[in-house]
Amino acid sequence: MWEPFEMSTALSGFRPDDLEESGTEESDENNVVLPSYDEGAPLVPRDRDPQPSRLGNVVESELQSEQQTTHAQRTSNFATLMHLLKGNIGTGILAMPNAVSNAGLLVGTVGIPILGIICVHCMHLLVISSKTLARKLGCTSLDYSSTAEQAFRLGPARVQRFASFARFCVNTMLMLTQFGFCCVYFLFVSTSLYEVVKNLSGSTPISAHGYMGILLPLMMLFNFIRSLRTLSPFSSIANVLQSSGLIMVFYYLFRGSHSGNLSPYVAPIKKLPLYFGTAMYAFEGIGVVLPLENAMATPDDFGGLNGVLNTGMVIVACLYTAVGFYGYLKYGDDVKPSITFSLPLESVSELIRLMFALAIFLSYALQLYVPISIIWPFLKKKFSLERFSSRDQLIFELLLRAFLVLITCKRKLRLIIVKDAFIMVFGIFGSIIGTYTVIKEIVEAMSKPS
Repeated sequence: MWEPFEMSTALSGFRPDDLEESGTEESDENNVVLPSYDEGAPLVPRDRDPQPSRLGNVVESELQSEQQTTHAQRTSNFATLMHLLKGNIGTGILAMPNAVSNAGLLVGTVGIPILGIICVHCMHLLVISSKTLARKLGCTSLDYSSTAEQAFRLGPARVQRFASFARFCVNTMLMLTQFGFCCVYFLFVSTSLYEVVKNLSGSTPISAHGYMGILLPLMMLFNFIRSLRTLSPFSSIANVLQSSGLIMVFYYLFRGSHSGNLSPYVAPIKKLPLYFGTAMYAFEGIGVVLPLENAMATPDDFGGLNGVLNTGMVIVACLYTAVGFYGYLKYGDDVKPSITFSLPLESVSELIRLMFALAIFLSYALQLYVPISIIWPFLKKKFSLERFSSRDQLIFELLLRAFLVLITCKRKLRLIIVKDAFIMVFGIFGSIIGTYTVIKEIVEAMSKPS
């Protein structure tokens, strides 16, 4: 039977007393400073020593790649910013007018930056916690699940036994979240192509599901890209397409009169869950925060008041707020789930749909980066894939990538304690609300006459 905690069993022998020896000469012999993630190399090195190096008997090689990196191989601040924007600005921004329609113009517009502040605060907590734990352990960086695991393992004695479970939970939630994003991306691209062909030709013999089948091999081939460095130009292209598309969307939003069919202050309370579900989905990039920070040439520039993280998320929050406000002001309660489907049937609007479809297509591999970085190392250890040649391991990894694409085609001090508890409750609430939103829309769709 599969053991879900096997990814972390190497850490089961850790004792807090081990850390007290870190300053001695004897411990220096055992300590091995592991490099941070190599953004220019494949996600998982093809040739890996089956005997993991040690870090004071505390952290084994699952925490990081053993491959040494140079300064030139890492991402610049600008490339990291492009990845951060691409990881956060996806289909969610196109749904912001519909989200505001479920909360009212005032409440919906004010709520978006508030949600953004909470989200950015959580991102900073994650980065700070990762750096603090890495410094205590003597390594350069930790990934998301390792940060959660070591936080429990170095915490109070009562919670230390839950360390492996914390790692498992984080990995599971990350994979489910990213798979969900990829499913939405797949559906958005295929639906956009279907709508464009139907609007331009008057009819199409291929259904939206047929376009998903056409896109499937293309998605698989694109997902064979194995490094962030190679994905960086595609992220830049996607950002240019989305920026150009948003400018053209704003042209339509500012043109002509605005709708009078809207709720100026607050919508009916029963619609607020739909607002929270959509708005919280839009801030979707926390899963890529640590991989991006770990791949930077100057990781100290990631945080800080004017760092890459704050700069990128301020841009994201401003764009979300502007699109939500002006989109709902323009179309009112008649706004569609995606603002691109509310645009008039003109050649320019069809071009906008194609631009967003291509941008989302180019973002797909970045969203699958996180699940692959979790699943592939685990499978290599679970099935001892190191015994195979590098060529065979590459084939296995590409098959895994193709399988994951197929899945997404087939169908998230006391004051500090109070604040952290609020964030946890808020996250659980958002998860429940998001589930409610999806179920409600499914029921409504099934109840409509075919």
